[in-house]
This record gives sequence, structure tokens and C-alpha cells, in this order.
Amino acid sequence: MLQNVQIITEQGKSKFAVIDFDEYLSLKELLSNVDKLQDYLDYLHIQNVKQQNIQWLTLEQVKQSLFEESTP
Repeated sequence: MLQNVQIITEQGKSKFAVIDFDEYLSLKELLSNVDKLQDYLDYLHIQNVKQQNIQWLTLEQVKQSLFEESTP
């Protein structure tokens, strides 16, 4: 969605965004339907989390970390 956007500037500042009419209709429907909008926002969140570089730990690593934190 919004892959081809033309930005129109005025005095060096972005003033308007021109998008494909079909994309406009899709956005209009998405924004007018709360359930679809929530689904789309959930999808975007999931994609964002997938792109993060998350370090996974084994169960043993978690246990060791918890043990080290509890030991004075």
C-alpha cells in the first residue's frame, strides 16, 4: 500500500501527496471500517516486530540469568 506516492512541495515543504485512485479507495474503506483498521495495524505491528533483531535465549540461559540476578 502506498508504494507509488508523488509528493508535491511548496516553498521547499511537502504540501500534497498524490496516490493512485485505487489505493485511495482502499485507504478510504480501511479507515472507515474499525475492524479492518485494527487488523491492518496488528499486521503492521507484527511486521515491525519481525524486523527487529531479537536475541532468543535457551531455557538454560534464562535460568542462569535469573540465578545470577538472585545471587548477591
